[in-house]
Amino acid sequence: MGTGERNQEAHVSEGTTGATSGADSASRTTGSASRTTASAPRAAAPAPRTLAESLRARPDDSLAALLRARPDLLSPVPGDLTQLATRAGTRASVVRALERLDTFALQTAQALAVAPEPAPYEAVRALLAGDDGDAEVERALPGALAALREQALVWGGDDRLRLVRTARELLAPSPTHPSPTGLGPTVAEATAGMSPGRVQEILQTAGLPATHDPVSAVAALTSLFTDRERMAALLDTAPSDALTVLDRLVWGPPYGEVSADPPPPVRWLRDHGLLLPASARTVVLPREVALHLRAGRAHRTTAPVAPAVAPLREYRPQVVDAAAAGQAFTALTTVEDLLAEWNEGGPAVLRAGGLSVRDLKRTATALDVSEPIAAFWLELAYAAGLLASDGEADERYAPTPEYDEWLDLPPAERWARLAVAWLAATRTAGLVGEQDSKGRTLSALGPDLDRSAAPEVRHCVLALLDTLPEATSPEPQSLLARLRWERPARSGPDDLRSRLAGWALSEAELLGVTGRGALTTHGRALLAATSGAAERESGRESGRESGREGPAAAAGLAAGALAPHLPEPVDHVLLQADLTAVAPGPLRRPLAAMLGVLADIESKGGATVYRFTAQSVRRALDAGRTASDLQAFLTEHSRTPVPQPLSYLIDDVARRHGHLRVGAASAYVRCDDEAMLGEILADRRSQALRLRRLAPTVLATTAEPAALLDGLRSMGYAPAAESAEGDVLITRADARRTPRRTAPVPVPDGPPLPDRTLLDAAVRAIRAGDTAATVVRKDKPEAARADGSLPRTSSAETLATVQAAVMTGSAVWIGYVNAEGAASQRVIAPVRVEGGFVTGYDHTADEIRTYPLHRITGVSELA
Repeated sequence: MGTGERNQEAHVSEGTTGATSGADSASRTTGSASRTTASAPRAAAPAPRTLAESLRARPDDSLAALLRARPDLLSPVPGDLTQLATRAGTRASVVRALERLDTFALQTAQALAVAPEPAPYEAVRALLAGDDGDAEVERALPGALAALREQALVWGGDDRLRLVRTARELLAPSPTHPSPTGLGPTVAEATAGMSPGRVQEILQTAGLPATHDPVSAVAALTSLFTDRERMAALLDTAPSDALTVLDRLVWGPPYGEVSADPPPPVRWLRDHGLLLPASARTVVLPREVALHLRAGRAHRTTAPVAPAVAPLREYRPQVVDAAAAGQAFTALTTVEDLLAEWNEGGPAVLRAGGLSVRDLKRTATALDVSEPIAAFWLELAYAAGLLASDGEADERYAPTPEYDEWLDLPPAERWARLAVAWLAATRTAGLVGEQDSKGRTLSALGPDLDRSAAPEVRHCVLALLDTLPEATSPEPQSLLARLRWERPARSGPDDLRSRLAGWALSEAELLGVTGRGALTTHGRALLAATSGAAERESGRESGRESGREGPAAAAGLAAGALAPHLPEPVDHVLLQADLTAVAPGPLRRPLAAMLGVLADIESKGGATVYRFTAQSVRRALDAGRTASDLQAFLTEHSRTPVPQPLSYLIDDVARRHGHLRVGAASAYVRCDDEAMLGEILADRRSQALRLRRLAPTVLATTAEPAALLDGLRSMGYAPAAESAEGDVLITRADARRTPRRTAPVPVPDGPPLPDRTLLDAAVRAIRAGDTAATVVRKDKPEAARADGSLPRTSSAETLATVQAAVMTGSAVWIGYVNAEGAASQRVIAPVRVEGGFVTGYDHTADEIRTYPLHRITGVSELA
């Protein structure tokens, strides 16, 4: 539909009754099964003739509700209500609004699309409830119409309901775009190109008297098909095979192909007008005939009430919270283990972006999880800003400086940061490994993983879990059915929303938001702080709905709810004679960091087991610790005496550590023990290093220092790297960090929700602009022109008119040209004229302003 046609809907008179906006949007947003019920048809009010007039009759709260439900209408703020009505009828905006309707509201809009225009309330009720009636439909219909009115998809009173023209075009049936109702065109539409003689033949065959013109003939045929008794009598005379043909077409699609010589049942239906030609080889079942066969229903089934989420199993709340707290702690350790693996530089970034399949497998093996779960943890760390690429020439992934700050937080706050990032992220780890539209495999941390619907689906899933009794897990299929009911228009061919919901359930369990499938106490706190009508209203009232304060406050609430359920960190381990240490619980951060360098993790669970080896001890010595430091550390933090084998291991490795020195020659080895260097040269395993003696205490090679270090260590030696000054190089676990990076910004699903301040300002601006556009003026040939140009008056007339308005307290209409040369028309109420300036209340800008008189082109009094 062109702009001119849409403007026509905003301007052309189409007599209807007043529209009243409903208050059902909050319950629809949260997917509540309950609807705001309204009384049956309301008393008639002064009839608006256009959608713009219908919006003009709304109170400010109703306009604010429209702009909140359809924020795309605010960009930019419309100049007046006519512009708002025109924008509300554009195709892109209407499509977005239809996508956000629940199933029954969409079915109501579809019924209006096939109903006569304008449609009375009873006609819509009959299309949805059928001839036999439906109590649930009749209870839910007022609320559905209220929601459609609130979003400006329907306007007019209950006696003359009108669907916005663009929505009718999108939902009405056509040969190229079948209606979701399965109904075909009306008799009038199907016979539009038919010859008058053929129409008269159909009348005669149907037993109707001939008419003098095609219009009355079509009206007579329509009257027959909409008369239940006469239509039933006609069908009683039809061959049984003809009824079988009708049964195949009645619920759609209504079109069927016929041959040049159709069989007798089809010929009978065609002769009686029950099938009408749509083309040379196609016939169509008229809408009136289909509605008779359907007993008046536009849909085979209606869904006036949201399906309930069925409970699956009920637990004790303490069990759910404890299970989720354990999983939350596992989530923290998993993220720490992941980034610890990449502390000294992670895998390379692919040229197209993302992580290679091989590196993803290595990460999954290191974390001891499956590849899809490893992808989830990678994407979570990336969304939380803990992981990024370093941006160097040889681009690699590495932890960010924010990761170190995150490590310093208490466990509950660290978890809350992850949970808030997960809930708002549009990146979807479940898509990793699938192919995009061009056949390319989607990689973890790569592009094209954003799905703007993901945050909304996660919020909806948690909100539905919150409707169940405490500590109750849902039946998954019933939850998916509920989500499909809430947003049916967004279910694509692959039903992405259902897949997103399935991923949300599994990810919430992995993260510890849910425990055993049920929403936890801290999960409810997270939901209350980040979603829901109550939180959004609070954000609008305070004007702080967006920005960093919102996520920080949400993280604080969630952390406070989780903290009591997390185990207290311990400050000791139990050393054992088999060179292992048992941590009886989560360790305090400094202890865990040091022990992670000094020993290797052998197993995890309720208690973590660490294994001391020569390589792990050497790793601690490389980090700058001495043997005495390590002995003192173990003595301080062990509840058991330090076993003798462990003391011997530390002393033995320390005695040999640094005895050899490796530098760059490309690389060299120096040692005060000439015999040891001779031993290395004589060892056949050193041949690959191509060592040669430069001096009694120095060996040199063309290999890189890192390769030389690794080669000597594989031979059982404990060399230490040294700097150009001859000092031992200390290698720390946190040596590699990216520059400061911002976390990836979620891809919005349309414009952001406006806050209360913006809504109030927008409504005031639209009202003021509408007042200026619709004000009645005392038009004078020299003051106001029919072509809409600025009024023109002499300086004396302008000054006299403005001064008179000050004395009478009335408003005037002025033409004004600002310093940049931009011309505008304004309605002002002057309060003072002095020094060549007029000061007054500008209704267009809704504020007090001062204008130079010499920039006012003309002035006109208002009627």
